[in-house]
This record gives sequence, structure tokens and C-alpha cells, in this order.
Amino acid sequence: MKGLWRRIRKPLAKSRFVKQALATVMAGAIRFINRTNPRVAGSHDLQPAIAEYSPAIAALWHGQHLMGPAINPRKHRIVALFSRSADAELNALVAEKLGFGIVRGSGGRKGERDSRKGGASALIALKKTIDRGCNVAMIADIPHGTPRQAGLGIVTLARISGRPIVPVAIATSRRKVLEKTWDKTTINLPFGRSAVILGEPIHVDADADEALMEEKRQQVTASLNEATRQAYLLVDGH
Repeated sequence: MKGLWRRIRKPLAKSRFVKQALATVMAGAIRFINRTNPRVAGSHDLQPAIAEYSPAIAALWHGQHLMGPAINPRKHRIVALFSRSADAELNALVAEKLGFGIVRGSGGRKGERDSRKGGASALIALKKTIDRGCNVAMIADIPHGTPRQAGLGIVTLARISGRPIVPVAIATSRRKVLEKTWDKTTINLPFGRSAVILGEPIHVDADADEALMEEKRQQVTASLNEATRQAYLLVDGH
């Protein structure tokens, strides 16, 4: 069976029909998991934050973001950044089916100066989205970089757009952690309880120099890690 799967997985991955079918199933599963995990006391209400900070930049961690599209109130349009890699294509299709707009590119290791993988063009597209009054979502850490450490891409977007970064952490009491993955990907499971925690917003001045950008990057890291810690404390009951 393993040998058969190795032979067929690449052709399947190239089939648009198969990808659309998988995305439909995965989107349905995420909706189901969200519905069967009621929010615990102490979980934050997104509506006041949306009213206060929009348009804003929602920041999430790799591996902790799978429920992100499900928690967004459907009447609030949001555009998310997904990398151009083949691995991210299915995730982007799932997010679209859950109501997100999609920008393909990379947050970039060097902020706006990094044009590799479409980093510069992606940030420009996200800025235009924000200028139209739409919220955006972005994974703060860099793919296959250091997990739970924000990159400069999200800080650069905050600087050029003038809008705050709002850390978002989502946790469920029932979950499976894929320990061998670089980011310890967490698969949320149904029939438990959930929490959504918003971290302290971070504003970046338009004239921020390199030292201040690094300071803000560290602030994003600290705020998102603290929000994640609080979310897991709530769902785990201690």
C-alpha cells in the first residue's frame, strides 16, 4: 500500500478535480470541528476587536492556524497570504471555500526587499487590500525557519500600511500534534472546547528604522506566543 501511494500521490496532486474535492472535504471538516468545539469562558469576542482595529493584520503561527478561516465572522471579508509552494495550494483552496480571499506569495525573510517567491508583490497586494478597508491574515513565522519567531515580512506590511498587527491564537482541548513536523502542526479534533485569544496589537511607525523594525518583530513574537499560551491554558483547564 505504501508503494502504491508513492506512485499515485504525485499524479493526484496535479489533478485540479482531486484538489477541489479534497478542499471541499477539508473545509467541511473544519466547519464541523469549529461547531463541535464551543468557546470556553475567557475566550475573546472577535466582533469588538474587528470594530476597533479594522482594517488590521491578523497574525497567526504556522501549525496553529488550521482553524483560522472558521473563526472569522462570515460578513467580514478577509484576505490571507499563502505561499506559492505546491504544499500551500491545497490550504489556499480550503481557505477560499471558507470565505477567505487569497494572495499567493511569501512574507519574505527580508521584508519588502525580498522579491523571491513573490514576496514584494505579495506585500504590495496586501497593502492595496488594506487600503480598500479589508482585513488581512498572515502567518507570522517563516516556512521552515524558526517556529514561533516572527519574520520581518509582517512587520514591513504594518509599516507600509499604517495598520496594526493583531496576534490571534486558536486552541482546542482535543487535538493531535504532529511532533515530527518542523512547526509541530496541530490537528484540531471535534467534540471538545475551544478558545480564541487576541494578543496586544502592535503598531509600526512609517519611518521605523532597522533597529525599531527588529524591536517590533520581537514584540509580535512575544505577543503571539503569550496569546497562544493563554489559549491553551483556557482549553486545558489549568
